[in-house]
Amino acid sequence: AGIRASDPLFMVIARPNEVGHPRLGLAVGVKAAGNAVNRNRIKRVVRDSFRRQRQDLPSLDVVVNARGGARLASNAQIAASVTALWARIRERCARS
Repeated sequence: AGIRASDPLFMVIARPNEVGHPRLGLAVGVKAAGNAVNRNRIKRVVRDSFRRQRQDLPSLDVVVNARGGARLASNAQIAASVTALWARIRERCARS
């Protein structure tokens, strides 16, 4: 159980935590991202986006799962996708 948000590139699942700050988990598999270079590129862009949004996120444990579309996406597309998902997670947390 948790708050979910997704698009063609990623699925994000978030649950409240007790540590007082958000934490990030990444699941970027070979099927979704391809070779190690692509997997690491995707993880690097997602981590950077998380660092930029961390102060605006509530105290959550967030897991980002890459989907097949992430393999062909540019860094800018990945960053835009994840930024939009952070906004949806914040909105859903505010409602609940």
